[in-house]
Amino acid sequence: MLQELSPFLGISLGIQWVLWAVAAILQTEKFYDLAGSGTFILLSHLSLQWSGTNYLRQKIQTALITVWGIRLGTFLFLRILRDGHDRRFNKVRDNPGTFLVYWTVQGIWIFLTLLPSLMLNLEKRNKPLVLVDYCGWSLWAVGFLVQAIADQQKLNFKSDPDNAGKFIQSGLWAYSRHPNYLGEILQWSGLFLSSSSVLRGYQYLSIISPIFVWFLLSYVSGIPILEKQGLERWGEDPTYKRYIQQTPVLWPFKF
Repeated sequence: MLQELSPFLGISLGIQWVLWAVAAILQTEKFYDLAGSGTFILLSHLSLQWSGTNYLRQKIQTALITVWGIRLGTFLFLRILRDGHDRRFNKVRDNPGTFLVYWTVQGIWIFLTLLPSLMLNLEKRNKPLVLVDYCGWSLWAVGFLVQAIADQQKLNFKSDPDNAGKFIQSGLWAYSRHPNYLGEILQWSGLFLSSSSVLRGYQYLSIISPIFVWFLLSYVSGIPILEKQGLERWGEDPTYKRYIQQTPVLWPFKF
């Protein structure tokens, strides 16, 4: 199966590199997230078609990835069209070399995150649906709702002129400073769980998928950047200080 998986890494990187060239010429990041979501969807459907099996478990898994990709990709694309830029790229969009690193990381992220689902879709064996499948899909559903609701709550908050210059601390954001990222982690954890019902041997190493998503969001591209920006903007605000003291960073409880 390792030989079967390698083309998907190549396709993922190839798409990102081609689009990087376009983005570097135009010096824009406006279709970066949309490209990522689209590649997720493409690879999911390609793996399902190449397997030639089309089992119910595989079709459901692929459908969930498609729903996730369409919703999040559309949301992020419309957001960057509205905002005009993504602050993550303020110092890299005009530096082709550094910009390439971002696109390359996205290609690797897509492949690693999809690993359990790719393995599932390429698997020739089939098993009846079991409790693990339903638990995994239920966890995905919880994560999908958490992310979608959090995104919409923040959009509504920022769209209100009375909230200009303020930070959101209501709704799901009262329980976690980054509920949208929590939803993302739950979704990919659920998809690994449902895939695990047919995985075997070394395939269980694909648990790297939710671990990688958690690590990337918690320590690389997500939370650290936003936390730094929050402190720079509201660090002297007593209300913000109280918020970060009382509200967990990610999980809605303290260990």
